[in-house]
Amino acid sequence: MKIAMIGAGYVGLVSGACLSDFGHDIVCVDTSAEKIAGLNVGRLPIYEPGLEALITQNVAAGHLSFTTDLAAAMDGADAIFIAVGTPSRRGDGHADLTYVYAAARDIARALTGPAVICTKSTVPVGTNREVGRIIAETNPQADFDIASNPEFLREGAAIGDFMRPDRVVVGAESDRARRVMADIYRPLSLRDTPILYTGLESAEMIKYAANAFLATKITFINEIAALCEKVGADVKEVANGMGRDGRIGSKFLHAGPGYGGSCFPKDTRALARIGQEHSSPMAITETVIAVNEAVKRRMVEKIRDLLGGSFNGRRVAVLGVTFKPETDDMREAPSLTVVPALVGGGAEVRVADPLGRREGAELLPGVSWHDDAYDAAQGADAVVVLTEWNAFRALDLTQLASVMRTPAMADLRNVYSPDSLKAAGFRSVGVGRFHPDLKS
Repeated sequence: MKIAMIGAGYVGLVSGACLSDFGHDIVCVDTSAEKIAGLNVGRLPIYEPGLEALITQNVAAGHLSFTTDLAAAMDGADAIFIAVGTPSRRGDGHADLTYVYAAARDIARALTGPAVICTKSTVPVGTNREVGRIIAETNPQADFDIASNPEFLREGAAIGDFMRPDRVVVGAESDRARRVMADIYRPLSLRDTPILYTGLESAEMIKYAANAFLATKITFINEIAALCEKVGADVKEVANGMGRDGRIGSKFLHAGPGYGGSCFPKDTRALARIGQEHSSPMAITETVIAVNEAVKRRMVEKIRDLLGGSFNGRRVAVLGVTFKPETDDMREAPSLTVVPALVGGGAEVRVADPLGRREGAELLPGVSWHDDAYDAAQGADAVVVLTEWNAFRALDLTQLASVMRTPAMADLRNVYSPDSLKAAGFRSVGVGRFHPDLKS
């Protein structure tokens, strides 16, 4: 099949590359000439493990190409995917649909033959029907069907998530739309991947509901972690005991500095806003948003307590600033709360992150960047583990302590056991663990 993918950002590139690997002919379209020029010479605008090799392979096979020419990309296409950004709108937290609706108008003007118009962007309930209305209004002769196909990709594991998904959700209400979408995902259905067909509104809601629930699990365990610190429990043991219950499951029960990234923050805000607009408040989701911000601020206080109550004049090594490992994405990362607080409090901050500098150099002014943890920790009064990159999971703690002025660690991902840190000479604080020598 021929498919036009509008948007060559994270979702569009990963989806386009994976669909091309199924044998479909994919043309990714973007309004940024610079981005398309880079892609045409093999320069990717994002980092995702395995993506560069997958794109190179399918470009060479003739299944994947990039252009700024929407009309050419749509010519003869069986399906046209909208995969543009839907950032949080300033002021009210609602999803900004400017790019989605602009794409709908551009599609309408360029559409010459029958096609299924499928929204892959995360959009509020009712958006797909509005896309259909815009297309019909802009081009009354247009022959098209509407479908919704939300993505469930985790940054750092997106290719595996696309190729081996738990399910594929397709919102479609016409036989042609269901038939075309079934043909697109046939390679997955042959692997017994569940393809769930729903109405448009249900598909839109599934995406928000799923992300809000996962954000709730993260926030819940972080609240439990705070209580564990007060009562002498260990949150890792508590989470393990909870996760063994098949009704709960172990995923997303890892205490830490709060969720971030491109999805959970904007999707929880958008769901809360949708509830407000329909007089059906999402009280749990609204609480999750507030608690998550409080968790980030609580991490700042943990570090301050570890340093004796003040950042002023202290040297602090921060290990990891991206919102999670295996990505260069800094959006809504806990580091954007923690690091400015350190700098603003008078600390000298030294940062190490395998990929974080590309975005972090601009977002985190006033810090110095270093190649590895040991370099960053030279003469430091404390080390903060903020992102659990593999490079920071098996540090030689004795060597790390030897280069520091005062061995102290705020392990905000609970990578190291308190006993191993103590044996290496560290004073330490984690998340959800009782520390009798420190204010919690």
